[in-house]
Amino acid sequence: MRIYLAPMEGLLDSVLRDILTRVGGVDLCVSEFVRVSGSRLPNSQFQRVAPELRQGSRTSSGVPVRVQLLGSDPRFMALNAAALAALGPAGIDLNFGCPAKTVNRHQGGAILLREPERIYHLVCSVRSALPAGMALTAKMRLGYEDKSLAIDCAQAMEAGGASELVVHARTKTEGYRPPAHWEWIARIQAAVQVPVIANGEIWSLADYRRCREFGGVKVVMLGRGMVAKPALARIIKEGEGAALQWPELQRLLGEFWQLLAQRLQAKPRCGRIKQWLNYLRMAYPEAEALFREVRTLTDSDEMEQILYR
Repeated sequence: MRIYLAPMEGLLDSVLRDILTRVGGVDLCVSEFVRVSGSRLPNSQFQRVAPELRQGSRTSSGVPVRVQLLGSDPRFMALNAAALAALGPAGIDLNFGCPAKTVNRHQGGAILLREPERIYHLVCSVRSALPAGMALTAKMRLGYEDKSLAIDCAQAMEAGGASELVVHARTKTEGYRPPAHWEWIARIQAAVQVPVIANGEIWSLADYRRCREFGGVKVVMLGRGMVAKPALARIIKEGEGAALQWPELQRLLGEFWQLLAQRLQAKPRCGRIKQWLNYLRMAYPEAEALFREVRTLTDSDEMEQILYR
């Protein structure tokens, strides 16, 4: 059993990756995407999204971090993948799942699932630019409007050289609305030789067990469920007794606040705390109470007094 931590643009960045991997249970992280268009990006751009590159591509607790690229031009994707590879990531992941309208409008993310042949050439181009020993993986949804090309797309990624596929078991148009169609993960795994990882709607140990039953795979990628319940990976591996109690979570909130202080001004820092609390209140009544108390705060001194009282 292996558990991955998902990329979530605007939420699960390097700071929250650092905090969540301290809890335990996570075997691998994937960064938010680095967007590639018509240029060779400076190294600082890769390091901004994945500062772990400066420390062996690992979080402070030692969990490896793959760096995700998003784009549609084979030439520039290959050029940037080669530059990124020189920085020593724990693998490179390609994004074929982002549902954002602005990304799709510029031919990135999930919209490429309409064109399996284009996906093949893109993956093949990136694979040819990388050292033989570097992992190249891909994350996909089940399709754009429908699921009719899901298996074709997965096979195109495999044929292009992807060594592992993460499947978010919904289409772009389904967004994040339940349910996740875990049975499609089993269909895709049956159609390819590379490992398939299940993603989508895993909020609890019971969800993991149902996903494993319907999806037919042991390895999962956790996103929102892990943000709402930071010990979820540990719970899946060890049982409900591995859950975090509120005092432990309070300590993590304080550590999160201190890490944010190194990166953000007061107002956005307050916003990030409230963003995380908004998820935590799904699992912790204490987080609900704290969220109500701080939701209008923009002053960092006031926020700090409440967090550390």
